[in-house]
Amino acid sequence: MLNIVLFGPPGAGKGTQSERLKARYGLVHISTGDVFRALDPESELGKLAKSYSDNGNLVPDEVTIQILESEVLKHPDAKGVIYDGFPRTSAQAEALDKFLAKKDTSVTLMLSLIVPEEELRTRLMGRAKVSGRADDADPQIIQNRIDNYNKSTAPVADFYDAQGKLVEVDGVGPIDDITQRLFAAIDEAIA
Repeated sequence: MLNIVLFGPPGAGKGTQSERLKARYGLVHISTGDVFRALDPESELGKLAKSYSDNGNLVPDEVTIQILESEVLKHPDAKGVIYDGFPRTSAQAEALDKFLAKKDTSVTLMLSLIVPEEELRTRLMGRAKVSGRADDADPQIIQNRIDNYNKSTAPVADFYDAQGKLVEVDGVGPIDDITQRLFAAIDEAIA
């Protein structure tokens, strides 16, 4: 089973690239951000997740892990999964490893998109105009999201680096060029 953690700060291009990886490798794409946004806004879980994400904060580990596991279990015959936006903390990475071990599989590799902060801010503001996402339009929330990524999420790369599974990929340039870099990294890992 091919399990890819697609990693990077908000605005790095994870969603765009996930769709291309999904198509090429026949994988299931699970984006925690999309899952949270799709929750019933009137449900307790939906209200809880929204209360965190509306301010650019991370949803607590135990809630995120529970939601992710339920999403993975919806696809028992998958060739593999792209985890987009998960894990966001070392505790989530450990939980993912334990969950996958129960399914007799593991994370194949973490692809980390490297993008400078100024480029991220530009991309997120541009995305807000197209998507209408309020969290992408507010410079203060954008900076909070980037700061949270740097403080809480970026260290997850060290977790996978220690396992020899981290591959850093230049996330700047034409979208097709970035896609080709990701394809090359995956093809090398599974060769």
